[in-house]
Amino acid sequence: MKRSAAPRLAPLPVREWSEDARAMMRGHVKSADRYLSGAPDAPPMPGILGVLAHHSELAGAWLAYNGLLLEHPTIDPGDRELVILRVAWRTESEYEWAQHVRIATGLGLTAEQLEAVRDGPRAPVWSPRQRALLAMTDQLLESHRVDDATWAQLELDFDSRQLIELLFVAGSYLCLAMVFNSVALQPDPEQEERP
Repeated sequence: MKRSAAPRLAPLPVREWSEDARAMMRGHVKSADRYLSGAPDAPPMPGILGVLAHHSELAGAWLAYNGLLLEHPTIDPGDRELVILRVAWRTESEYEWAQHVRIATGLGLTAEQLEAVRDGPRAPVWSPRQRALLAMTDQLLESHRVDDATWAQLELDFDSRQLIELLFVAGSYLCLAMVFNSVALQPDPEQEERP
């Protein structure tokens, strides 16, 4: 992955956030007050939130929707992260990759598996379930449709509700990758991790 020279649309510094943006953050992010406090020990604002602060109405809707995928999933979070990582790798989204390497590692994905994300479903480390998830992701990115054989394989492990969620995870993180790449969002400094 190659890094862009400079952000096209830099994350909005907290001191410049409107009251609407602050209210949006408080309504959708658990530790919002710590981020927004301006205190010396406040955690650094993740770049994605700084970018979303440029459009607080859209941000509120997006965070509510994405919160459902992250906080109330019907699928195993490790499966979700595998799909997101493949999207991030295929779209060369450094920000998305760095964020989700951290999350996936916390969920137990190994260094070998993170490395194998680059090779996709053909890497020998994957189970049939993981291979189907990676094939699904590649097919959605390439032809915007999951083929019959992959769908049949997915049906062995996922019910209809989970299948819909998997499609939305891939599409949602493709959308985010396009935003991150287009605004040239740089990885958060403490989270620059690569395979």
